[in-house]
Amino acid sequence: MIGIKDIGVYIPSERVDNINKSYNSQPVDATFVRDKVGFVSLARMASDENTVELCLRALENLKQRIPDFDLSLVDFLCVCTQNGEYQLPHTSAILHGKLNLSPQCSTFDLNLGCSGYIYSLDVVRHFMEGNGLETGLLFTCDPYSKIVSPEDKNTDLIFGDAATVTLLTPDGAWKLGKPQYLTKGSDASALIKKDNAPLFMDGRKIFNFVMRDGVAVIRKCLEKNNLSADDIDRFLFHQASLYVVKNLAHHLKLPPEKVPFMAQEYGNTVSSSIPILLQALCPPHMDTNAFSYADSASVCRYRLCQSSERKDKCIFLWGCGVGLSLAAMPILRR
Repeated sequence: MIGIKDIGVYIPSERVDNINKSYNSQPVDATFVRDKVGFVSLARMASDENTVELCLRALENLKQRIPDFDLSLVDFLCVCTQNGEYQLPHTSAILHGKLNLSPQCSTFDLNLGCSGYIYSLDVVRHFMEGNGLETGLLFTCDPYSKIVSPEDKNTDLIFGDAATVTLLTPDGAWKLGKPQYLTKGSDASALIKKDNAPLFMDGRKIFNFVMRDGVAVIRKCLEKNNLSADDIDRFLFHQASLYVVKNLAHHLKLPPEKVPFMAQEYGNTVSSSIPILLQALCPPHMDTNAFSYADSASVCRYRLCQSSERKDKCIFLWGCGVGLSLAAMPILRR
């Protein structure tokens, strides 16, 4: 069965300071940024970078992690993005050319946002297994800095740029569980990018959607996989904001050490959010310390959990976003 073998990540080094921003000549409330939004700074791609370049940088990181990785074995490539290089051709075809992959390597893009990593894992798994493919690359890259207005506090404080690539093989260290999905297209206008206009987001409507339907999807997914919350070693929730992650944990009565929030220095990276966490906290080939949040005097602090002896065996992935859409899936260490 196709599973996750390893993940490469690229987060640009350039940062935008959220604490010292102002809108309509009014400075932002630093406490609001730290305690609610959670992103004190946002990653920004350089002027000479684009979606393809970010993906290539993520692949460089994967090759550093697996020095003997052979690109000639890649027989499938997918890119999850809403902000590709062109309206056409698909970004995966451009990457295919840049990497000089085999003509027999199939490619396509998936147009999805913050739930896109889970959707893509499921689609790619079945596509590869159905066609007898053995080495797949799943890229995520959605540089929202292309479409966000610097004058809109609702979006300008949220989104950072990044890219990831997930190597999928039959001997992957993590096997994929059964997913659970939900779409509420009647509220699609709550997160929308119209022609000749910047991204618009109705944060309150999305938050209500997440708290009502997002919690239900998590519970249904656990039930579908015959799991309880106690069976999950770590819940990797899309880093929509600190407020969203903490409220989800509260509603589900989950301990903070099981629900990491790591994106305070780089922001909401859309479909790259979950694989960034997965590489950092639950890497296939090694164990590592993990971050979680803890409150003190209304300020969110980040502490290092002494968990180097712990080896996570069951991880729960959950994403929410444009559509409006929700997706959840457990992954289990083989």
